[in-house]
Amino acid sequence: MTGALLFVAAFLACCVEAVEATTVVLAVGVTRSWRSSLRGVAGGIVVLAVIVAALGPAISQVPLGPLRLVVGTLLLVFGLGWLRKAILRASGHKSLHDEASLYEKHLAEARRAGGGGGRAVMGPDAYAFTLSFKAVVLEGLEVAFIVVTFGANAHQVPLAALAALAAILVVVAVAVAVRAPLARVPENTIKFAVGVLLSSFGTFWAAEGAGAHWPGGDGSLLVLIPVILALALGLTRLLRSVERPEPAATGAASGAPVSAGAPVAGTPGPAVSGLLGAGRRLAVSFGLFWWDFIVGDDWSIAAAVLLGVGAVAGLSDSGTVAWWALPLLWALALGGSLARAVGLHRRSRRARPLAA
Repeated sequence: MTGALLFVAAFLACCVEAVEATTVVLAVGVTRSWRSSLRGVAGGIVVLAVIVAALGPAISQVPLGPLRLVVGTLLLVFGLGWLRKAILRASGHKSLHDEASLYEKHLAEARRAGGGGGRAVMGPDAYAFTLSFKAVVLEGLEVAFIVVTFGANAHQVPLAALAALAAILVVVAVAVAVRAPLARVPENTIKFAVGVLLSSFGTFWAAEGAGAHWPGGDGSLLVLIPVILALALGLTRLLRSVERPEPAATGAASGAPVSAGAPVAGTPGPAVSGLLGAGRRLAVSFGLFWWDFIVGDDWSIAAAVLLGVGAVAGLSDSGTVAWWALPLLWALALGGSLARAVGLHRRSRRARPLAA
């Protein structure tokens, strides 16, 4: 049963990433150059294959206990980030991820780029190659993360890789058939389901790695998944009853810079834009990518997960039943994060009568 759940979770998560990468490749191929776009895809696949080949065997050599602790914690933080966004989208407090509009956006950008002219380019096209390469590598890194962490933690890397391959083949087959944005794929619904599954697996593995013993062993996942799903659906229903806040003012009225191109105080000038500066910017961008990918929009949830793992470890060392501490702490943190996101704490203060 655990293997089946693992396959479903990996398949759905990889479907989401494959849809996003395919949307970009389609937009670039239609408007620019299919040959250059497909070369970018091939180059990205080669880079990803090298990364997976290097990481897979290395992670599989780590002892199971520490591996479940580290990977479970990462998956839980990652899954809760997805779940938080999915709840906000489902409740109407965050715009839905629209593949059709994303497709049109990349379509327009490709046509505006030099050399495109609104039609396919017959010769080599650096823009088409680069954009397709970046899309495949960035989304593929997320797929590789899912495959390596899921597979290594459950000692079923081939099963997770098979799920990822099946997801990619399904998405690509649909793309080839329709040659249009995959707008009919219920991506937000899939993200909601994936968030529940990742949070369930992450909670189970992180608590077990910290020393907790789940009642019923692996069978506790059959209880944990519906409980987390019920919690997510309950929070969604609760937030739907909350009036959405007015959009924040932009521009000069909100104190934001009027011009995006205006110089910022303290930033280095052209004189220091050499190799060292480029390397620093690349390192910062790489770090921010992984921070945003794993931690997401609210670091407090990640902090609560770490606190929960520490609490489970401490209680387990003293011989106390400890599995409950981790889900309790992250559930409270998730509720608080959602409340802050929709402005509930500000509204409650405004509604409180002033003291005489």
